[in-house]
Formats: sequence, structure tokens, C-alpha cells
Amino acid sequence: MVITGQNLDKGITVTNPGCLSLTEVAGGSPTQRTFTCKIIAVGTFNATVTNANGGSLYFASLTSTLAAAPQVTLGTSQGNIVVELNPAKAPVTVDNFLNYVESGFYPNKIFHRVEKNFVIQGGGYTSDLTLATTSATIKLETGLSNTRGTIGMARTSVADSATSQFYFNVIDNSAAFDASTTNTGYAVFGKIVSGLDVMDQISNVPVSAQGGLSNVPVTPVLITSAKRTQ
Repeated sequence: MVITGQNLDKGITVTNPGCLSLTEVAGGSPTQRTFTCKIIAVGTFNATVTNANGGSLYFASLTSTLAAAPQVTLGTSQGNIVVELNPAKAPVTVDNFLNYVESGFYPNKIFHRVEKNFVIQGGGYTSDLTLATTSATIKLETGLSNTRGTIGMARTSVADSATSQFYFNVIDNSAAFDASTTNTGYAVFGKIVSGLDVMDQISNVPVSAQGGLSNVPVTPVLITSAKRTQ
């Protein structure tokens, strides 16, 4: 984003809710300053430029389109699961998940929590139940429902605490997991488009208490690969 005008060295603030990591490029002048960011939002959002006193200098309604929803194929020791992500409803969560995928984080992690007729959860532990080091936590986004076959971000009791761990809803968990006046909710960010049978197969493997965790598969269910395929 190139901002042109007069007295820009007196201080301006650029706001663009459609992107992350808004950063100014070095070498700006009193009449021109350049900013870069990573676009993550889909849809229409407002960009603003204000001066040092908070006065409005510029306003524009911008639209970001997406030719096709991103998809990720998770290879597991039980088969492949293809998930379609929804950046229009959960842009920060989708960006976070894709960052882990593209960095090669998920291979050799396991599904460490398998609860039949409830959820399967993975993406944080190795097969020896060592918890992997993750990136920073992200904010909670609750625009989608926890219906059967959706993928959501696991978190602690703190709302904005999700990192790498995700779960699949084996059944419709809307009542338990969706945000409401009495429930903070959990962030759904996509759905399974192929491999629902693999999810069901994983949900039925024998489990036991191991390493302080309650529902660990007796034979590790590995994530063997994670690749963006659309």
C-alpha cells in the first residue's frame, strides 16, 4: 500500500483489518510512505489512514476475493483426510493452520485424544507423548458451527490460547462447542470434504491412559504428511 500526500513524516496510522503484519517499508518520505502486509481476509473490509491527532486522512472499502477455498490433505496412518478451509469466516485461524502446514510442523505428530462419538484431536504431541514447541497463540474466532466432520482449534480454558492442536467433530457438537451467552465456544475453520470414513475409523481405535492423558490410541495414529493441495 503506497500512501501519498503532504507532511506524512508528521505521523500517520494505517489500519487494514484484512491483513496481518502491517509493516512500513524503509525509505519513506514526507510525501510518500509504503506499507506491506499479509492478506488473510476474504470479503469487504475498511482501510483507513489517520494523522497523529487521530483525524481521518483517507478511507476506502476494499474487497478481497478468493478463486477457490484452500484445501489441505492430511496423510495419516489410517488414510487421508482432505479438509477445506474457510478464511471468510475464520481468517486468523486458517492463516495459523496453513502456517503450520507450510512449515512442515505436522508430520510425525499424533492424534493423542480419541473419544468415540465425540472428537479426535491431534497436532501437538509426538508418538512418545512429547509436546512440541509451537508458535504464538491466536485469537478465538467463533463464526462457524461444530457440526459433524468440521475441523476446529483446540485450546485451554483461556479463549485466545489455540496454537497447533486441532480436532475433528466426530458427531454434531454444536450444543457443547458453539459460542453462546454461556459458552465462549471453539473455533471451527473448515470441514472434511474427503476422508470422513478415515475420521470415523480413527475414532474407533482402542485407547488407554498414557503419559497423563486419558484417551491415547494404544497403537499411535500418526500424521504422516500435511500438504496444501488447493
